[in-house]
Amino acid sequence: TMLKAATAAARRTTLASSGRVPCQAPRAMAFHASAPRDEEAKEVAPAPKGGLFGTGLSEWFALPLGVTAAVPILKLDLYVVNEETQLAAVFLAFCVAAWSQGGDAIHASLDERAKTLLKEHNEAEDKTIAALEQKLDFLKANQNMVSDFEAINTIREDSYVKLNAAGAIKPQHDFKTQMERVLNMIAQEEATVTEKTKTAIMKEATAHVTEQFTSSKALKKAALDAAIAQIKGTAEEGTVDPVRAEFSKFLTAKAEAAAKITDDSEEQAQRAALIAKMSAVAKSENMFFDFDASGKPVMKA
Repeated sequence: TMLKAATAAARRTTLASSGRVPCQAPRAMAFHASAPRDEEAKEVAPAPKGGLFGTGLSEWFALPLGVTAAVPILKLDLYVVNEETQLAAVFLAFCVAAWSQGGDAIHASLDERAKTLLKEHNEAEDKTIAALEQKLDFLKANQNMVSDFEAINTIREDSYVKLNAAGAIKPQHDFKTQMERVLNMIAQEEATVTEKTKTAIMKEATAHVTEQFTSSKALKKAALDAAIAQIKGTAEEGTVDPVRAEFSKFLTAKAEAAAKITDDSEEQAQRAALIAKMSAVAKSENMFFDFDASGKPVMKA
């Protein structure tokens, strides 16, 4: 076998030194009518074997190999184990333990915090966007502000014109209301005085007629006969009731006596009281006029 190998090597050396190039058989070239695809240009990479150093062996073989290598290294003092080595080993052990035991918890905590921050950030952005949209709507609504103020000014001017026109009529209306108030007061006072006078006259007439019938037997008999005839229905037509006749007689005499009286002091006192009352009402209600002593209206300045 060694002889065959040496012979083959000598032959290759001879061919190389003679300068001849060995002929090769022609290869068939691939022809493509379409554009070449990337899959054809790529070479399929072999799948890694994995395991210990890519050998395919189990990673547990690293344990005996490490122990076997550590014995001579430590024995020959190629690597000195000191406090720095121990500190590094403890730190590595802590990192491995923290990563293997608490890595998921740390990741979950940080992820939850990140989600919370992202949520708060999104909420702040949503509020900012809502505020900006509201401001945009407000600015859009205020685009017609100039025309709105012009319309308001026009309405204000029209209102002032109407108020001026109403102001010219209002004093006349107030003056009419005040005059009606005074006239109603006068009418009420006259009605009150008239009612009092009628009551006093009727009271006096009743007392006089009662006294006449009490003191006169003839009047008593006439009144009794008239009442019986009225009950029986035998009263003659045109018969005058004695009581009515006495009342008429008294009232006629009262009227004649009043016509002969020339003293009007009572009427003047009533008139003065009425004028004083109207003047007090005019002042309290701030009317446009007042009354003098004679009862004549006087306009205020």
